[in-house]
Amino acid sequence: MTESNDAPRGPKHESNTVVLDAKGLRALAHPVRVQLVGLLRKFGPSTATRLAERLGVNSGTASYHLRQLGDAGFVEEDTGRGNARERWWRAVHQSTRFRETDLAEREPEATLAYLQSVAAAYTLRTQRALSELQTMPDGWRGTFDMSDWSLRLTPDETVNLREELSALLARYRPDTPETADEAPEGARRVSLISQILPELDAPDADGPDGTGDGDPAPEGRRGETR
Repeated sequence: MTESNDAPRGPKHESNTVVLDAKGLRALAHPVRVQLVGLLRKFGPSTATRLAERLGVNSGTASYHLRQLGDAGFVEEDTGRGNARERWWRAVHQSTRFRETDLAEREPEATLAYLQSVAAAYTLRTQRALSELQTMPDGWRGTFDMSDWSLRLTPDETVNLREELSALLARYRPDTPETADEAPEGARRVSLISQILPELDAPDADGPDGTGDGDPAPEGRRGETR
């Protein structure tokens, strides 16, 4: 896929989802920007000062990155809030999609920086949930899960797995400002982080020496923690 000079610049929108193009990918290739977008999506409009406090950075740093995100179309000024001395920002969309292989090939450095920033944000989110686990209400404490499965799949089967997981998640209520008022009593935000990780350095089915002893673990669910 090639970019046309006449094409609109910035991310493309599908409903409430942004599909990254080269400009959007480069704009998000920074951990602070990924976290800023995530905070605005989760908590709603905020100021650079309040966002900086959450991230542990100074307000000047937060303001700079918010302006960069604004130029790229990920956030915008919330003109209905604040005053001349206090600028409020809000997220333009609620989710991000990055699935274009050709874009990753054209922008390898930005792709790696973006994905590393996303992985770091996921790690922080997991650590935060773990630190709050003991103080969660009993009903919610029992919902926490950290599991992994080892599968042996072809590339096509792996794509099918990803699509089937997406179809399954589509059956459940998303967390958006529109659905918050429609959710039943007791519903809370739940984050499901999905990672499909090809491990091409793993031994073949016959084992590294062809003996068939490449994986001594029992079949089924392995490496699970809860």
